[in-house]
Amino acid sequence: MITIKKYPNRRLYDTSKSQYINLESIKEMVMGHQEFVVVDSKSGDDLTKSILLQIISEQESNDQQALLTQTVLKQLIRFYGSDMQVFMRQYLEQSIAAFMEQQNSIQGMMSDLMQSSPVGVFNQFIEQNMSMWKSFASGGQNPFASSSNPSSNSKEDQDSAEKH
Repeated sequence: MITIKKYPNRRLYDTSKSQYINLESIKEMVMGHQEFVVVDSKSGDDLTKSILLQIISEQESNDQQALLTQTVLKQLIRFYGSDMQVFMRQYLEQSIAAFMEQQNSIQGMMSDLMQSSPVGVFNQFIEQNMSMWKSFASGGQNPFASSSNPSSNSKEDQDSAEKH
């Protein structure tokens, strides 16, 4: 678990790397599935959620990347303080986990499909041919030469070639 200290001057310090970082670095940690905790440098309070909300807030300010529409945000706000708040939290966590699991499954199936489809087979064939040609080029071998020694052709073959 990586510990990140937040100082009063709003600077974030990654104790594992002994360097100051920014919110983009924390976003990269999230994307890389790294476990971390952000703590207040003086009190030791856990500020992880607050920092994550800051990252989401910055992402949501760009309408092109926004996930949470005004309608969704209003509906979420209505759940705060209601009897359903706990259930909504569990529902959201389980829904996102199921969505991620389904997405990983679909990506795996698409990868398998691409490898076994005619296009995938053709790509594998092309890759094999390219590696064969590269090995011939690096070894100076002729890919069209037979495995037998070309200089061992019979006298009849040589005579036949001269006639044509």
